[in-house]
Amino acid sequence: MNTIFRKSMLSVAGLAFAGGVFAGPIAAHANPVDAKPVAVAVQTSAPKPQGDQSHIDLNDEQTANAKAIIAATKKAGLPERAAIISIATSLQESKLDNLGHLGDANDHDSLGLFQQRPSSGWGTPEQITNPEYSTTAFLKGLKQVDGWQDMPLTEAAQTVQVSAYPDAYAQWEQQATDLVAQHWNS
Repeated sequence: MNTIFRKSMLSVAGLAFAGGVFAGPIAAHANPVDAKPVAVAVQTSAPKPQGDQSHIDLNDEQTANAKAIIAATKKAGLPERAAIISIATSLQESKLDNLGHLGDANDHDSLGLFQQRPSSGWGTPEQITNPEYSTTAFLKGLKQVDGWQDMPLTEAAQTVQVSAYPDAYAQWEQQATDLVAQHWNS
């Protein structure tokens, strides 16, 4: 072998050796044949729905009320989670129907989408039966709940509503989530 060729081969071999020393530990762990998927836990800002979920088919008026809740939530500058909690609350309280006074079937003087009571300071009957006003009033109460974004939906809703059935809101979380996903950007 001639001297120039031999020196060239030794230089290439030396570079290969040096590259192996420095890249070896990394390359040893990067073998795609031995690679296995790794599960990664992702923390979301919203807990998963709790318990059995209920669902009702909505008519045009109920859908419009869900959209009004979403619009009021956006106008208040709050995130989708606030709209989900609001819609689930309204599904439990009124099935997204803007209820007027129901006579003897009424729970005290409860009115509107959230069954808010004028006698409890939620507003006048006219205000409470206005979807934007009643949603804004609900959201004002929600914003006063420390950590509402991360707590279970039913706990956040109950803290605002003070219902005789505190766990009932949870059953509407999936439908509320679906409605917000469907209408938030429309």
